[in-house]
Amino acid sequence: MTHIQMTLPDGSIKELPAGSTPLEVAESIGPRLAHDAVAAVVDGVTIDLNVPLERDATISILTPRDERGHEVLLHSTAHLMAHAVKTLFPQAKLAIGPALEERFYYDIELEEPVTPELLEKIEAEMKRLSDADYRVERRVLSQPEAAQLFKGRGEDYKVEIISEISAGDTISAYSQGDFIDLCRGPHVTSTGRIKYFKLLSTSSAYWRGDERNNVLQRIYGTAWGSRKELNTYLHRQEEAKKRDHRKLGRDLDLFSFHAIAPAHPFFHPKGTIIYNELVEFMRSLYFKYGYDEVITPQIFGVELWKKSGHWEHYREHMYIIADDEDPERWKGVKPMNCPGHTLIYSAKHRSYRELPLRLADFGRLHRFEKSGVLSGLTRVRSFSQDDAHIFCTPEQIGAEIQSLFAMVQEVYAVFGFEDVEVKLSTRPEKSMGDPESWDKAEVILSDTLTQSGINFQVEAGEGAFYGPKIDYFIRDALNRRWQLTTIQLDFSLPERFGLTYIDDHSQEQRPVMIHRALLGSLERFIGVYLEHTAGDFPLWLAPVQAIVLPVSEKRLEYAGQVKKALRSRRIRAEVDQRDEKIGAKIRQSELGKIPVMLIVGEKEEQSNTVSVRRRHQGDLGAVALTELIESLSEEIDNRTRSNTQ
Repeated sequence: MTHIQMTLPDGSIKELPAGSTPLEVAESIGPRLAHDAVAAVVDGVTIDLNVPLERDATISILTPRDERGHEVLLHSTAHLMAHAVKTLFPQAKLAIGPALEERFYYDIELEEPVTPELLEKIEAEMKRLSDADYRVERRVLSQPEAAQLFKGRGEDYKVEIISEISAGDTISAYSQGDFIDLCRGPHVTSTGRIKYFKLLSTSSAYWRGDERNNVLQRIYGTAWGSRKELNTYLHRQEEAKKRDHRKLGRDLDLFSFHAIAPAHPFFHPKGTIIYNELVEFMRSLYFKYGYDEVITPQIFGVELWKKSGHWEHYREHMYIIADDEDPERWKGVKPMNCPGHTLIYSAKHRSYRELPLRLADFGRLHRFEKSGVLSGLTRVRSFSQDDAHIFCTPEQIGAEIQSLFAMVQEVYAVFGFEDVEVKLSTRPEKSMGDPESWDKAEVILSDTLTQSGINFQVEAGEGAFYGPKIDYFIRDALNRRWQLTTIQLDFSLPERFGLTYIDDHSQEQRPVMIHRALLGSLERFIGVYLEHTAGDFPLWLAPVQAIVLPVSEKRLEYAGQVKKALRSRRIRAEVDQRDEKIGAKIRQSELGKIPVMLIVGEKEEQSNTVSVRRRHQGDLGAVALTELIESLSEEIDNRTRSNTQ
């Protein structure tokens, strides 16, 4: 074959000599694309721009504006940072440096503490290496060759990684100048293509997340395709600091943490209102969608967790306690509700007429998360979920999943989540159950998504250990992605627990189990939503929905009457009784992010009205108290989002 035909995303075809590279394809399209290109996708596989193309294929050129292209740039910048660290500190030992969404990090064993001053020094060295424009080249090595190479360079962590690769496998590494790193790739073609980057922060991390291993220094950074995109990201990061839910939680008196109970949040009265409102909101949907709520124990004998598979697959994340009366019998604090729900299902004989059976549970869960991953409310050790399990016949799976899709849309509409991504995660390397059931479950979920017109991506190998799952990701006000909803199809637990139902031919059959949580952990959701809204909760969710602001002490009695009238209709109202000017009271209410301010003076008292001021709307004028109460009650009942930002 002397020539090859490359099919572009728009369906057009470029014919080039065999052996041409993706970069040459980009050049044939236009100089701007070639200048911006970082990698290419050929027949669905992301590859380096300088790989020779020997056959006809589909191709798309990636730039940093593409998600996969940005990942290539981020990972290439992680290598550039590691190169800079090794140049400045040859004795440093490199661990791993993956790309994250919009960021990267590298874990490094380094004697010198990484201070802000040292970050600037590393960044300056990265700039020098970028200006040097070293060619980035891929090398393919055998396992023994790679082990010898990195052992000779004193890279103990790389040698450990290589030792776990089969001797017959090939390994790739990327070099730039005198630097070389173990990596699958792909990477940019030269260091000069990495221009707009910033080192962000540092933290400590255990090698492989194990507290028994060495403590490493983790350096975070970011990289973008233009100065404007970098500056936009850095501005968003500054906004994120202002919106940090841990800071807002303190400022708004919602929750706190204490060393006596690490990663177990204490919800204050205002935070508890938010928590309970979320629970009641979900309960209202449970009634609509046919769920029954249950309560299950906190502690079970380990035989339950062995039977469910959690003892084998999840033990390191469980709280295990001994039985004082029988030291041989261990017990486990529940990290999940599903095994308990199987016991409720099996408490009686079931008929197909009872299915689907939808069991919801707000029970407290406990998971021993490693200290290095704990983060405010978004990663805790004690939490509750809007958790439910659906037991149904195989024929009912599609309808149940579609009902869940409708339920998710209803929930997201209330919170204003419009930018949503959906992913289907398939069988992981460590899983339980037979492959045939896994394949069947994956096909059902994929077909149901397609039939429902939902665009989705497949995440190979990222399913739960007992079944494939559908995950929903939302974008918050700062364009950060968060995983919220999960829907998981499970053939394994019904098999393990011997669950059955009698079908319409009086035959015993095995039900299917659907695991689902829409908000997910309530703690995590509050943290995410607090940052999304910057504490500006919609009226229905605000801890204090209205505050009455008397212009003087003479109006305190009327202010109390207004508060009483509001609270009689279950509107959460308070009175600012401080001896302050009205301007100071308004400012304090704004700082407290209270949605509705009701100013009362002599005129309002005489006319039985209130002067209404709404956050982000300003003064709305005088309104009859009865009319205001009806309006607020309707807004709260409808859960509208008029004051979210």
